[in-house]
This record gives sequence, structure tokens and C-alpha cells, in this order.
Amino acid sequence: MSLAVEITDTFEELRETVARLHSELTRYELVIWTAGNVSARVPGHDLMVIKPSGVSYGELTAETMVVTDLYGEVVHGDLAPSSDTAAHAYVYRHMPEVGGVVHTHSTYATAWAARGEPIPCVLTMIADEFGGEIPAGPFALIGDDSIGRGIVETLRSSRSPAVLMRNHGPFTVGRTARDAVKAAVMVEDVAKTVHIASALGTPEPLSERDVDRLYARYQNVYGQQGEK
Repeated sequence: MSLAVEITDTFEELRETVARLHSELTRYELVIWTAGNVSARVPGHDLMVIKPSGVSYGELTAETMVVTDLYGEVVHGDLAPSSDTAAHAYVYRHMPEVGGVVHTHSTYATAWAARGEPIPCVLTMIADEFGGEIPAGPFALIGDDSIGRGIVETLRSSRSPAVLMRNHGPFTVGRTARDAVKAAVMVEDVAKTVHIASALGTPEPLSERDVDRLYARYQNVYGQQGEK
């Protein structure tokens, strides 16, 4: 049952953005069938926009996106929200700096999650984007905020915008939903590369000093002014 909320241009624009970002998950082959989801915090409101549950990616539009409060209660939309809504909502409640959350079952990152093993920082790309190893989070059943608790507990002690939830898959966060999608794309790419490297031998981790320097450069200098 939806509660009353005035849908302004800001809401409509965000619903368009979240719907469009789901196409990036299929573009980069991070999801299959109806698995996975993108959400975004609504600026200035204790609300978020998230994918509906069990709807195929080809059928997603701005109109199908669901608006909920930060406890997962629907405030606008005709469809039930994602089964991961409680996890996303918990992250938003406890990490105010986060504006977007993404969950996928991308193959290589999920393989690391199945092992409950962090991805070591053996590539400059990992240092750049993740600031160190990509941590593994605890096992938690879907349905309540247990997954969200595991995400928050793990990321609070890490610079990484990604966590590999044990026996489940990667969750990523970002300042915006686009940032979280970028992290989801990159975590799958480095998970694949490190898997291949590990099959060839034992990759050498980067030094903590080099990781710090690479992370600072990428976060503060790389790219065009104002893009980050």
C-alpha cells in the first residue's frame, strides 16, 4: 500500500536516472534474468528510489521504479520493491554520505564472495578505486536488514566502496547511484583479473604506502575538475 507523497520533478528525474542505470548492469553483463538492483537516495528526503522486485530488465522504465522510505515502506509506485530493499534502506540510514547502492551477482566477484575471501590489492586499479583490498562481509539471509548490517559493519572499517557478502555477491556504494554502478563494474573487472593472476601464481600485493599514494591521486587529481 502506497503512502501519499508529492512526486516532483526531482523525483521524476531520479526515477529516470535509476531506470537508465539498470541498463548498465546488463551492458556490462553483471546480472542475469531479474537479479540485481540499483537504488538512489532522494536528496533532501528520507526516501530512496529502487528497482521493483522480479521485473525483467527489458521492462524497467521510470514509471516502474518504486519510491520507499528508509525503512522500506512504499510511498509511491504500483509494484513491490526489490527483495533487497531492507538492505539498501539500512545502508542509507547508517551511511549518510552514501547516495547510491548497487547489488549484482556478477560472476567473478560472486565467486570470491562464495569463498568468503577478500580480493587482495595487487593492481593499481584496485588501489585507485577501492583504496586497498576489497573486503568480504559476513553471511546474512535476505529479507530483513541483516545484509545491510553486514555491509555497513564491513565498509565502516574500509575505504572500499564494495563489499563481497559471503555466499551472496557484491554490494557497492557511492556518492551517487552512478558512482555505485561504476564500482560494481570495476569490482567485477578486477575480480576476474586477480582470479586469472592467482591461477598463474601468487600475485604480489602493493605496499601500503603505494596504495595510499595511488588512492589519493585517483580520488583527488585524476579526471576532469568537478566530475567526481
